[in-house]
Amino acid sequence: MTATNNMFIDTETLSQNLGREDLVLIDVRGEAAYSSHIPGAVHSTWHEYSDPAAVAKGVLNPDISQLEQRLRTLGINQSSDVVIYSNPFDNWGDEGRMFWMLQYLGHPSVRILDGGWVKWVAEQRQFAHDVVKLPLGDFTVKVRPELMITKDALKKIVKGKHPNTVILDARSVEEYAGKEIDGLPRAGHIPTAVNIPWNRFLQPDASVKSPEQVKKIFEDHGLREDQEIVTYCLGGVRAAWVYCLLRYVGYDQAKTYPGSWWEWSRDFAAPVEKDVKLLYKVLNPEQTKPS
Repeated sequence: MTATNNMFIDTETLSQNLGREDLVLIDVRGEAAYSSHIPGAVHSTWHEYSDPAAVAKGVLNPDISQLEQRLRTLGINQSSDVVIYSNPFDNWGDEGRMFWMLQYLGHPSVRILDGGWVKWVAEQRQFAHDVVKLPLGDFTVKVRPELMITKDALKKIVKGKHPNTVILDARSVEEYAGKEIDGLPRAGHIPTAVNIPWNRFLQPDASVKSPEQVKKIFEDHGLREDQEIVTYCLGGVRAAWVYCLLRYVGYDQAKTYPGSWWEWSRDFAAPVEKDVKLLYKVLNPEQTKPS
């Protein structure tokens, strides 16, 4: 199965491969949306893999055997070609979260459908309404710890000089600057973080911009391929999507902080910064325009 840079697969290629026994297609949209889906797709969302004991929704369940069992129930084998899709215009990068998690858990063949459900429907391709259940798979987790960072490890980085590590905040400019959000004890961002909003990378048809365009966005923010890049957001979903895009264009030391702001803002020993001037500018665009 050919793919764009071995990470994305186009709609035509997927269409030609539907029905293959070694293909596992995962629809990561909400349950209601799954009522119409690409033929053969099973349904699973990132929430099913969260730590049930954690307040921070993005923290992965630490019980690896539970994660392994849940993925096997989707029919995932060690030899499966896994393809993930969503509606790229109607989520937070959920397909990226599932992609990152499967890479972190060591699956060797995972791809994202470029353009997702949006492009599939626009091209008037076939769809189904049944609930798909596949035979139990044999996927065995082999964790790749280098793809994830914990809160404590990130705190150590932030509290020292870290010229070879860039912290990338994938949230909106408002969140980064310090807009108050209900349910969160503190607003702002992790000190030294660079803000690159997660939704800057799609074309009008929901497919991802060219590798050259994606790379330029990162380079314009000073990112280099030889740096360690740590992505975070609110709950580790947008961050994982940006992780995918970093990997897509050759940032091989990219990793994700899944606890993200949900976890960080609740730890008062974790430093936080606000950008009051930026926040005022974003919230009052008319007043900050030159006269």
